[in-house]
Amino acid sequence: MISRYRPTPSSTMSLSFCGNENNSAAYNVDHGVLNNGCFLDALTVVPHVFLLFITFPILFIGWGSQSSKVHIHHSTWLHFPGHSLRWVLTFILLFVLVCEIAEGIVSDGFTQSLHLHLYMPASLAFMAAITSIVYYHNIETSNFPKLLLTLLIYWVLAFITKTIKFAKYTEHGIGPRQLRFCLTGLLVLLYGLLLALEINVILGRRYMCFAHPTEVKPPEDLQDLGVRFLQPFVNLLSKGTYWWMNTFITAAHRRPIDLKVIGKLPIAMRALTNYMKLRKAFEAQKRPDGPQPQGPQWIWRALRQAFGKPLILSITFRFLADLLGFAGPLCISGIVHHISKENHSIQPPAQLLGVYFISSQEFLANAYVLAVLLFFALLLQRTFLQASYYAAIQTGINLRGAMQTKVYNKIMRLCTSNMSMGEMTVGQICNLVAIDTNQLMWFFFLCPNLWAMPVQIIVGVILLYYLLGISALIGATVIAFLAPVQYFVATKLSKAQKSTLEYSSERLKKTNELLRGIKLLKLYAWEHIFCSSVEETREKELTSLKAFALYTSISIFMNAAIPIAAVLTTFVVHVHLSDDADLSPAVAFASLSLFHILVTPLFLLSSVVRSTVKALVSVQKLSEFFSSDEIGEEQEPKATIPTSSSNHSHYQALPLKVVNRKCPVREDWNNFGLQSEPHVEAATLDSEEICIKITNGYFSWTDGAPTLSNVDIKIPIGQLTMIVGQVGCGKSSLLLAALGEMQRMSGAVTWNSISKLDSEIHESLDSSADDEIRKRGAVAYASQKPWLLNTSVVENITFEMPLIKQRYKTVIEACSLQPDIDILPQGDQTEIGERGIILSGGQKQRISVARALYQTTNVVFLDDPFSALDIHLSDHLMQEGILKLLREEKRTVVLVTHKLQYLPHADWIIAMKDGTIQTEGTLKDIQNSEPELFEQWKALMHRQDKEFQKETVAENTTILERKNLRRAMYSREALKTEEEEEALGTALTPEAVGGRATAEDSLAQALRRRATIPWRSCCRYLSSAGLLLLPLLLLSQLLKHSLMVAIDVWLAHWTSDVIRAKIDAARHNCTLVQGCALSHSSYLLVFSVLCCLGIALCLVTSVAVEWTGLHVARELHHDMLQNIILAPMRLFETTPLGSILNRFSADTNTVDQHIPATLECLIRSTLLCVSALGVISYVTPVFLITLVPLAIACYFIQKYFRVASKDLQQLEDSTQLPLLSHFSETVEGLTTIRAFRYEARFRQRLLEFTDANNVASLFLTAANRWLEVRMEYIGACIVLIAAVASITNSLYNHLSTGLVGLGLTYALMVSNYLNWMVRNLADMEVQLAAVKRINSLLKTEPENYEGLLSASQVPEGWPQRGEIQIQNLSVRYDSSLKPVLKHVNAHIQPGQKVGICGRTGSGKSSFSLAFFRMVDAFEGRIVIDDIDIAKLPLQTLRSRFSIILQDPILFSGTIRFNLDPEMKATDSMLWEALEIAQLKPVVKTLPGGLDAILTEGGENFSQGQRQLFCLARAFVRKSSILIMDEATASIDMATESILQKVVMTAFADRTVVTIAHRVHTILNADVVIVMKRGVILEYDRPEVLLSTQDSVFASFVQADK
Repeated sequence: MISRYRPTPSSTMSLSFCGNENNSAAYNVDHGVLNNGCFLDALTVVPHVFLLFITFPILFIGWGSQSSKVHIHHSTWLHFPGHSLRWVLTFILLFVLVCEIAEGIVSDGFTQSLHLHLYMPASLAFMAAITSIVYYHNIETSNFPKLLLTLLIYWVLAFITKTIKFAKYTEHGIGPRQLRFCLTGLLVLLYGLLLALEINVILGRRYMCFAHPTEVKPPEDLQDLGVRFLQPFVNLLSKGTYWWMNTFITAAHRRPIDLKVIGKLPIAMRALTNYMKLRKAFEAQKRPDGPQPQGPQWIWRALRQAFGKPLILSITFRFLADLLGFAGPLCISGIVHHISKENHSIQPPAQLLGVYFISSQEFLANAYVLAVLLFFALLLQRTFLQASYYAAIQTGINLRGAMQTKVYNKIMRLCTSNMSMGEMTVGQICNLVAIDTNQLMWFFFLCPNLWAMPVQIIVGVILLYYLLGISALIGATVIAFLAPVQYFVATKLSKAQKSTLEYSSERLKKTNELLRGIKLLKLYAWEHIFCSSVEETREKELTSLKAFALYTSISIFMNAAIPIAAVLTTFVVHVHLSDDADLSPAVAFASLSLFHILVTPLFLLSSVVRSTVKALVSVQKLSEFFSSDEIGEEQEPKATIPTSSSNHSHYQALPLKVVNRKCPVREDWNNFGLQSEPHVEAATLDSEEICIKITNGYFSWTDGAPTLSNVDIKIPIGQLTMIVGQVGCGKSSLLLAALGEMQRMSGAVTWNSISKLDSEIHESLDSSADDEIRKRGAVAYASQKPWLLNTSVVENITFEMPLIKQRYKTVIEACSLQPDIDILPQGDQTEIGERGIILSGGQKQRISVARALYQTTNVVFLDDPFSALDIHLSDHLMQEGILKLLREEKRTVVLVTHKLQYLPHADWIIAMKDGTIQTEGTLKDIQNSEPELFEQWKALMHRQDKEFQKETVAENTTILERKNLRRAMYSREALKTEEEEEALGTALTPEAVGGRATAEDSLAQALRRRATIPWRSCCRYLSSAGLLLLPLLLLSQLLKHSLMVAIDVWLAHWTSDVIRAKIDAARHNCTLVQGCALSHSSYLLVFSVLCCLGIALCLVTSVAVEWTGLHVARELHHDMLQNIILAPMRLFETTPLGSILNRFSADTNTVDQHIPATLECLIRSTLLCVSALGVISYVTPVFLITLVPLAIACYFIQKYFRVASKDLQQLEDSTQLPLLSHFSETVEGLTTIRAFRYEARFRQRLLEFTDANNVASLFLTAANRWLEVRMEYIGACIVLIAAVASITNSLYNHLSTGLVGLGLTYALMVSNYLNWMVRNLADMEVQLAAVKRINSLLKTEPENYEGLLSASQVPEGWPQRGEIQIQNLSVRYDSSLKPVLKHVNAHIQPGQKVGICGRTGSGKSSFSLAFFRMVDAFEGRIVIDDIDIAKLPLQTLRSRFSIILQDPILFSGTIRFNLDPEMKATDSMLWEALEIAQLKPVVKTLPGGLDAILTEGGENFSQGQRQLFCLARAFVRKSSILIMDEATASIDMATESILQKVVMTAFADRTVVTIAHRVHTILNADVVIVMKRGVILEYDRPEVLLSTQDSVFASFVQADK
């Protein structure tokens, strides 16, 4: 600025330090050394030099060598007293020192030589301050406080030297008007505070001057090496910048993040800690007397008390950040104003003490100073903003954990009647957890916005008014208009979303049915009928998606267009209001930035309001839930749950007790001995022998009439008690009443103190309890509807007990579970899915009973354990399990059953009728007292025995169940492997598996694949948009952003011209009247046109994005559905249904609703960043050089972040599922959990699930903050570089001031949009995975539907005769698999009835599927009525046959639709078919007859009836060939005989091929084919085969008898 004098080499250093003007007063020491300004500055250097010299060796030698060898582990971390305050003070100190350096440089600009003393001491102080905090940090992490002595000395010296300087300044009359005086005062204060802090550490830790230093341990969390979430424990700098996350995020590149990697939560963030906080807050509100607080306010108050403090911190940070946000526009205004000053000359500053001093006003008038201040303001603002987000989100997550725990504890005490009476469904309770607690969490996230928004808006409007006067208010009004419109759009959006959801769930229901029945649909050639039904629902869904898209595009349009409109109106009004309008670049660009700031809160407003409303609703729901009834308190056990080891010892002790019993050993129960004397007569049942006694009990489920009345029963200890009675007479209720699950209206339930075994333990616990009503212990309870956990089989049986091998084996044997376990792929370690989804009813029931048998409780309640079991299993269970295992252990067993043939085994019988006790006693007593009842029982027993003989041996439902299980497991395994492949990217190639090195390579390849963006999926998505929409989308976006830049460039040009006109006017000394004023009208016209075009393009782009999204959604779903429908059956057998359904549900939803929005955000933020960088580079080309390192930094940050973010998002989703399923499991098994007294164990499990989910959420939040802080800092650097470059360019190269303003405004924008770009990129990557998965489905090869003959060439009634010739046929399921039929030859005459039999896997079913070309016939042919079926179109072929499958498949809809979806048959034909199938009377009674509705899967009919419907369906088709594939396997004997009769009569003239499940069903066939391993073994009439000695068929028939 002013040429400086360069000193000659001869001038010494000392001269340079104080400057070397000849008449320099710098060396004048006449008035004493201390009165020389330069010496005062030199004096302050001493402490800094001392610190640097002392700490340097310690830092670099001590810690340098240490850190290279051993990483200081965080278990030694310990914060000294005043830790955070020290960091804050150090940061302030650093800022003040930067100001001092800047002030020195600015004041030195006025002298002719360099005065080093003005800024060198400050620079040294800056280095010393940084060294001090680094040194302190190292001492702290290694916990070595003695070394802090160095810092103590440093603070003392620094404080003294600064105080001397300050005192001398005051003495010489230098006052607050001079900036250096203020800075020195501040430094004295800061050094003083730091000194006080250091003394405080000595007092706290006593490491010197005290005999015994204080022993302090690091926090408990840090000693636990499992805690990896270090945010609460790191220092302030690391907290603010998330520095501790660096290693974590970079490590994600090397190995995927899983629960092991993220470790445990710190104690303060665990669900239990937060729940205790919340509970304390609830307790605090309870009044000792008077009504207890209720309703939503109660919850809000508790939340405020428990979680208010961190939220206030978050709000404070948010306020600070928002206020600092206004530094941007103000600094831009100042910088541009400074540059555009007509003359750059500044008044020389005051000279005192031989040194120049400047005032703060002069200091702030310097453009460079403003640029640096702007940089610091941006850094601080971004740090505060991220800290505010983090604090709010962490509070929200903690609150969610606490609320979920509270809900869970409430569930544990819920009244069972609430559930059974339908007041509360499992779904509603799960919604409380899945939706309502999350709504509260979101409300807490957005809560700071509620307080910050008004402040932001008010300050923004005030500043605008200050800049532009009244016209600013008009612009602000335009923006304010945005708020109500946004809110209106938001409500419409949520409505559209709701209706979309309804349609999509309907579509999913239809898709699910279509996929479940796909085999039948293909066999009947009905796939297109169902496909069009799904398409129809999809069209409705798309209609509401259109509304959704429309409102979304309006919302996007508003946010883009309103700021343009606001700026336009403001400037138009501003120019028109006054002719002398000040429209300098300073004003224009500052107001432009302010408008951008103002739009943000209004944009957020709608989501904040919506979130608040939802939170209010959720709290209302939660308060209703918390106030619902709980079960009686009397059952609450005082005892804690015995640990597993004590249970273990009970079991060990049992055999000894058995010997000591007074009762004689029971006679062999195989003697059907009604005559054997009972051991304990009713009269002799003294209280010692009674386990449970209910006297005069009245129990009800609701407040109405009692369900059980006048109950008086005794249940003897160590005996088998049976409860019998008709359906619905209250047997199960009686068990639940004894367990305390029902409301007791009157009477008493007394439990003996848990038999002799536990009495010692129990008496000590229960001494205080009332002797009359003793507390019950744990009861092993198997409910009527089996309840299973979503874990392995073995865990379901042991149920939290230690595994004792021998006992486990005995139990498995008793429940005949071994064959079922053998089928499962991982044996008893197999996960059995939610609610035991892969098991049949009988299997579930046996596992549930096995659990009760395995437990070592003294009391066992079995509620109808035989209901889903066939007669053999029931008998085995009764003999081995109940009579042997439980009886030997002398456990008290209460058994509810309908199987009266077991009554003779009972020691005590309770007969019930209509909710009362009909009679109780031994069988002998009842024979004497109630002879009629006894006779009735005898008759029923006789009948049940008959049934037993009638059942054919072993070949029964159990075998079928096992077969189904095998199928289910196959598809489950496929799903597992698919998920594993998905996790690794894609499947590894088979070659890659050879050798270890290749395996490592493939892992590296997979990890690399995780790091790359899925471009292929992106191309697939965009190419689906079509040729018209895609160019429109891209062109409109490019045009819009070009126009935005054009508007701002024009504004720069206009405002620069205004300044130029002013300067000219001043130069020519003409007034406005003389007309040298600038005419704004032409500028204004162009500006208005550009703005209007911009607004129009905003509309086009927002609509284009949403329309593209819609178009792609329609295309992808349509293609996927068509592909699935035409896919070969093999796909459905190898791919689990769930994974195909997922493509139609979750993935389609992502494509429908999420991708368009993310795409729009991504395009917008990317183009904004690109255009901004372009503008800055245009204004100051130098900027391009610095752009390179920044771009490299950005690239690496986003690369690492994307991988970690994707892993963490998946982890958060995957940890949420077990949490939600744990809730639903608990609600369903509530009675069982309470009976077992396992509440505490389940609570513990919940806490583990909640913490796992929360730690994933917290890491995800921290990762997002990590990214944003880094991107914001890079943004701030861009602003600093752009500012410095453009100021220099303007001062030396006369760059127009308008362009400087433009460059700075855009630089500010970059810092806002950089992190949005990366965040959207990461989201986009996660969402494109859905497109990738859909794409992989689209690659399936369809079946070959075309034939050599066209449909018209096939004769109309073909096949008329039904003659089948099979010539040398070989068949396989897939070209890669072995053949399942080999060279089969057969000739079936028209009208013949053929039976096919063979063992499982002999190729029977493949034989039937070959007729329909469902399998690959690679050799030979099938000729039916002289036409080779390979030549026919598939649709035609399949539509001409009928088949009845083993599993009856029905669809939801009318009966008419199920019998004839093609709507070809008349009513009379349908009734005829129903009559043949013996269903006419059943259907006649239904409301609507043929139009009666079937529920999904035909659940409202029995299995047998469903099979008969399938028969009627086959009959309606009237084809001359009928195939029955094990059609009678899953139905009872009676229905089976009906079916056989019908087939023989109704299908007398048709060819029937029956694949037999029970051999006796094909004894009447004309021909029998026996198959083995895909070859025909025997082929003849049944009587011929039976007469042959060693025929296989004969041996089958023999075994079946």
